[in-house]
Amino acid sequence: MQHQEGTGANYTKKRLPVTLIYVEAYSVIAKAFYREKQIQGWGRAKKEALIAGKLADLSQLSECTNETSHTLYKEKRNE
Repeated sequence: MQHQEGTGANYTKKRLPVTLIYVEAYSVIAKAFYREKQIQGWGRAKKEALIAGKLADLSQLSECTNETSHTLYKEKRNE
């Protein structure tokens, strides 16, 4: 409601109207804020899996798969 009225965060205030597509409830605001920042740091694919309820996919989507990944570096080094 705050976001729609333009009284919420500045980010959403500039991008009205917004649509709520996912929500989690917390009894402690600090935990809610921590979780919000955690999710904001995720990539698009991981966020979409969370929204779709594909919780089993989150771990796989957390793995680094670029060439700087320490696991891929070790594999290349042993070749």
